[in-house]
Amino acid sequence: MLIGEYSHTIDIKGRLNFPVKLRESLGESFIITRGFDHCLNVYSLSEWNCLEQSIKNLPRNKRRDIERFFFSGAFEAVPDKQGRIVITSNLREYAMLDKNVVITGASDHVEIWDEALWNKEFKNLSPESIAQVMDELDF
Repeated sequence: MLIGEYSHTIDIKGRLNFPVKLRESLGESFIITRGFDHCLNVYSLSEWNCLEQSIKNLPRNKRRDIERFFFSGAFEAVPDKQGRIVITSNLREYAMLDKNVVITGASDHVEIWDEALWNKEFKNLSPESIAQVMDELDF
């Protein structure tokens, strides 16, 4: 399970020190692509294969835009010996990553956020709205 919240900086070359606990769960390499709400999603290779298969099972007219969104900017990241990965310029631009980023575990994937966007998004979450969804779970 991918959990936790980590604050890091991205350097001018687009390098990001990726948290060791998340690297251990994701594997030696992993896929980074666009996510919703202008963040980046990070998937283990096995989770990426599941997502890809689910998308392929959709009718062609429904999957076309989803394929373009997820696959066109996706790349396989391999951390260097210091645990850094390089985020491509097109994905840095999409997620508005400048310097300060927040990396969050989201159960089956990881999200990479610009710190200001993350703070705004997280501030919009309310215990009441979360409680409403929790009521629908058998928990």
